[in-house]
Amino acid sequence: MSGKGKSGKASKVDASDSKRQSKSSKAGLQFPVARIQRLLRKEHPGRRLGGATGVYLAAVLEYLCAEVLELAGNAARDNKKRRIGPRHLQLAIRNDEELNKLLGHVIISQGGVVPHILPELLPQRSKAKSDASQEV
Repeated sequence: MSGKGKSGKASKVDASDSKRQSKSSKAGLQFPVARIQRLLRKEHPGRRLGGATGVYLAAVLEYLCAEVLELAGNAARDNKKRRIGPRHLQLAIRNDEELNKLLGHVIISQGGVVPHILPELLPQRSKAKSDASQEV
């Protein structure tokens, strides 16, 4: 009975009849839901996974990537660059409080450090100039 359905007749498969849609497109995501689900199953064999596990994880990963890329793009634009580099990723992550907490122990190669000067090290100009101008 190969090639025959329940009715016993040979079935023709047309592209118009069966519209295949990926799990990613059903969920409206760019990240691969089926691949993430497959990797989860491969990593933990015998553990039961819900149907929406891959969708949820793909959505979280896609959101995090979009957030980091948006902030890095802003940092690149501030430095008058059109291409995002490791330095822009470093500035984006370290200047955002939540991303810095999430990726606090991550070292980005060629990222450099965030510029910061302690206020105690800056020269005190306000009191000296205001006192001198009032005396004269």
